[in-house]
Amino acid sequence: MPIQIKRGLDIPLVGKPNSTVEDISPSPICTVYPREFEKMKKRLLVKEGDLVQRGSPLFLDKKNPAFTFCSPVAGTVKHIALGPRRVYERIEIEAVQKDQPLTFPTFSIAQIAALSREEALSLLQKSGLLALIRQRPFSRDANPNAKPKSIFVNAMSTAPFQAEARTVLQGQEAAFQAGLNVLTRLTEGKVHLCAAESDKDSVPALSQAKNVTIHTFQGPHPSGNSSVHIHHIDPIQKGDVVWTIRAVDLVLIGRLLLEGAWPSTRIVALGGPGVKPEARKHYRVRIGTPLSHFLAGKLEDGEQRVIGGDVLSGAALARDSSLRFFDSSMTVIPEDRERQFLGWLAPGWTFYSRSKTFLSAWFRKNRSWTMGTNMHGDPRPMILTGLYDRYLPMNIMVDFLVRAVLAHDVDEAIQLGILETDPEDFALCSYICPSKMDISGIIRQGLEEIEKEGL
Repeated sequence: MPIQIKRGLDIPLVGKPNSTVEDISPSPICTVYPREFEKMKKRLLVKEGDLVQRGSPLFLDKKNPAFTFCSPVAGTVKHIALGPRRVYERIEIEAVQKDQPLTFPTFSIAQIAALSREEALSLLQKSGLLALIRQRPFSRDANPNAKPKSIFVNAMSTAPFQAEARTVLQGQEAAFQAGLNVLTRLTEGKVHLCAAESDKDSVPALSQAKNVTIHTFQGPHPSGNSSVHIHHIDPIQKGDVVWTIRAVDLVLIGRLLLEGAWPSTRIVALGGPGVKPEARKHYRVRIGTPLSHFLAGKLEDGEQRVIGGDVLSGAALARDSSLRFFDSSMTVIPEDRERQFLGWLAPGWTFYSRSKTFLSAWFRKNRSWTMGTNMHGDPRPMILTGLYDRYLPMNIMVDFLVRAVLAHDVDEAIQLGILETDPEDFALCSYICPSKMDISGIIRQGLEEIEKEGL
């Protein structure tokens, strides 16, 4: 029986990508962003003019020199950009026509299941793909010295327009199983595979998965968030460590193990009202590809905001930047700065309303809406209403947790369950907040404060 999630909301946004996968031609320039790896002190291993192979190390973690991140392409290091305080902003590589991959050890699926924990960690750190695994609490890069009590693989995508596991896993069944096998070597506990009830039997990679415990969920977003899965299956207690990874990322690890080469391409979903209808699909694209190359001819006219990730918890990207390592989806929405006549006093026939303020909430329930960046209001004082609890299917009182974080009362925040959560879990709360507060940002601030104090 699936785990039923009743609290939440599926945002009816126009622009869902279809399951078609189209290849994007390689770009002559590839960009790597070291700042994606938060909390990591980096030491650069290359300089401008150096020749690199696909899989050559570009930088390492000073605290853990065994971890290196590798180049997605073979070519010449063209430019290394420094930001404030000489922080490495980006590494630009001019790719060569002929691919030259650095070879890694190759394994069969059975051999992977027999690896020791040390061997598996060594390979994941050497390739940099260990960064795809996140560690709870705090959702940081997995610490190889920590021993997780369990590992959760997320094969759901309930946030708007994330890459669908059923699309990414098609034809990658062996790579996915290889990834699952290596995860079993990293923990003495269980590996939990969480999927949508509708995908359990229709996606071969999920229905035929071995050496894992399969769970299915049914319900609106955020039923696909890892925090919800952990909360209902194996809750985090004080002192516990849990690792999580997305199924779409686990495929990259499996490809590394089976092919013996750094996987330079991934499937990215492109959707949203700012994308032309015929371009709303999945794309196989090289990591680090310039957005100007990737999005050429695919966006609607007018000013658009490009978001790396989903529209609820993603980050805005500059049009002259490139595809990030962690991004498996991109959403494009209009930059909406227009003020509406009468505001909330208008009948609102053409506006979406979750709170049933407008007529559209009563008479146009089953349609999709074009939504932009307009917040339709300014920040206001927070009022204790209990509204947020309707959109977070966890045993957490959001109003009191937010107030504890704002008051810097870390002890109360911990008692209220903040360590079970991730900022993305509160994205819906931010979306429906009548006070226009960034609830996700407040929770992130609280988690960083607790982590800094070492509690």
